[in-house]
Amino acid sequence: MRIGVLKESVPRERRVALAPDAVSRLVKRGLEVQVARGAGLSAFFADSAYEAAGAALVDPAAAGDADLVVAVRRPAPQDAGGIREGAVLAALFGQDSGDSVEALNRRQVTSLALEYVPRITRAQSMDVLSSQATVAGYQAVLLGTQSMPRFLPMLTTAAGSIPPGRVLVLGAGVAGLQAIATARRLGAMVSGFDVRAAAAEQVESLGARFIAPQALPADAETKGGYAKELAEDQQRRVQEAVAGALGDVDLVIATAAIPGRPAPRLITREMVESMKAGAVIVDVSAETGGNCELTRPGETVVHGYVTIIGPLNLPATMPQHASQMFSRNVQTLIEHLVPEQELVLDLDDQITGAMCIAHQGAARQRGN
Repeated sequence: MRIGVLKESVPRERRVALAPDAVSRLVKRGLEVQVARGAGLSAFFADSAYEAAGAALVDPAAAGDADLVVAVRRPAPQDAGGIREGAVLAALFGQDSGDSVEALNRRQVTSLALEYVPRITRAQSMDVLSSQATVAGYQAVLLGTQSMPRFLPMLTTAAGSIPPGRVLVLGAGVAGLQAIATARRLGAMVSGFDVRAAAAEQVESLGARFIAPQALPADAETKGGYAKELAEDQQRRVQEAVAGALGDVDLVIATAAIPGRPAPRLITREMVESMKAGAVIVDVSAETGGNCELTRPGETVVHGYVTIIGPLNLPATMPQHASQMFSRNVQTLIEHLVPEQELVLDLDDQITGAMCIAHQGAARQRGN
């Protein structure tokens, strides 16, 4: 049973799917692991570290010649030929993966989308979205402070006292909670906003003030705990609540997301224009359209006296720890798929079936 680790080809993707410590654990279980030369260099994992962990180093073009192939991002259509026919590929596929899936289907590759790991207790340790959202929430606050013209912590100096900065975090999922915790550690006064009443306890446990819109239904979240898409009148009430919280905020970290849907629009142009001079918005949801009307994915926009940052792939900006966390998730998934040194692809399994988007040359509907 051989596992292949691809070298990432997406621009600015610095993570790697398996770190050396995870490779070592898999090798000790009796599995063969082959790693593309240079796959971990951008995450500061040397080839020699993989060799010391028991992996075989291979040319990048040969890494896909394995029973189970893992990557952070799915290979581009032109690279699908490097995956062995009939192999299993586990990676993040993203919303626009149609051409890649078709190319993989022509090679009878079974595609497992890491973003579809179900939100159930026994799959928590495989949840790459949550682990990478932790990195994104942390990095978003640091990115915002670099563009702020003010301090976040309260300072008492010979030149006088500086009051603490005010931070508003939109969305109290994993990224939002990490952003709250990071801003609090930096000494800010923090508020957290979410449409889910259940998020209040988590926000307040981190020392932040919870803000929620009025008169939203109790079913504003899915069974898995994610926010649901709201009706037009409900969305209007959400925007009114956000507008009321923006008045004296120095930094906004926008993380609100709806799985499989565009990011909810929470901040309008008019709201931006009402914010204090020097305020900064970091829109973590930029990749799925952004929570702010003025966000441009991958760009920094200055509108009036407010800076709106639309970062892409924040986890890749902290590649070593992001890779270690991603790797632990992937390692656990491999142990689930390979319980006794043989690959077991059970599409009736609650985890494997939910992740499988293509099998034996045909695309699959989720859950089928």
